Amino acid sequence: MENYLLEARDIVKDFSAHRALDHASLRVERGKIHGLLGPNGAGKTTLIRVLTRLTVPDEGEITFAGHPFTSKDLRHIGYLPEERGLYPKMKVGKQALYFAQLKGLERKEAERRLREWFERLDIIDWWDKKVGELSKGMAQKVQFICTIIHQPDLLIFDEPFSGFDPINAEILKREMLRLRDEGHSIIFSTHDMYSVEELCDNITLINHSHVVLDGDIHEVRNDYRGNLYRIVYDSEIELPEEVREKFVLRTDETNLYGQHTLVLENTPGMSSRELLATFGPIGEVVSYEEIIPSMNDIFIDVVKKSGAPTELQSITDKQREIEESHE
Repeated sequence: MENYLLEARDIVKDFSAHRALDHASLRVERGKIHGLLGPNGAGKTTLIRVLTRLTVPDEGEITFAGHPFTSKDLRHIGYLPEERGLYPKMKVGKQALYFAQLKGLERKEAERRLREWFERLDIIDWWDKKVGELSKGMAQKVQFICTIIHQPDLLIFDEPFSGFDPINAEILKREMLRLRDEGHSIIFSTHDMYSVEELCDNITLINHSHVVLDGDIHEVRNDYRGNLYRIVYDSEIELPEEVREKFVLRTDETNLYGQHTLVLENTPGMSSRELLATFGPIGEVVSYEEIIPSMNDIFIDVVKKSGAPTELQSITDKQREIEESHE
């Protein structure tokens, strides 16, 4: 069995004068959560629409479970879009049953699964209420259930935590991880880099229609390590001049509680043990750690450095607004 459930290779999509995707590729492993990241207008929505066959690419190919992707494969995909779509005058349970049956479930089995999920997400009391009576978060739970109810191999979640308070967001994260552990593959599109660190196994970052970063999230973070270390002392210290001259200091300050913090670049060839041996005797060390960049830091750094390709810089803001409306 191939390790990748879905592969999109060299996808190109043009809208008039704007290229929304420029030879973008994406590979989603079986049983993994794949973060699809990028600033607004980068091409994420267009790629998702290509993967759900809501639009057709101009170039490139997609395979699903090892074969060319066709409309028949859509039955194995669940898609939760950023813009929600429930009928406000229908009762919640009736609407959920309707969507479940559209996805091929028999009514009896659909109701069994739905009631189980409604209990799990603590919304069973809303079964006979109208959708229009739901809060945004409650409606989001209903749509989440409708997305996963047919147990698809691939789940695509676009900003799934929108409208959730922190408690319900944690509940949904728990369920996403459980679905992953059960073998489902997940594409997770979000601007919340902290959720990316919590949930994702792999990431693809798109900027100006190009894939600018791709890989295992832990390897990506390690690749962007800056050889920076943070040392916190229990009281103010005075660095010897010979030590100060050997290192580049990023932070050298005392806080309101009297603790002194140094953030510094280690010199090439010096191990972390040798570094601590140099700075440890200067004062009482409270904590000592290497600083691993967050996904938020990496996101900002890569997007800033990648910039817009020259041929796209001539497109006016108005043209961009028109083209992005097609996404």
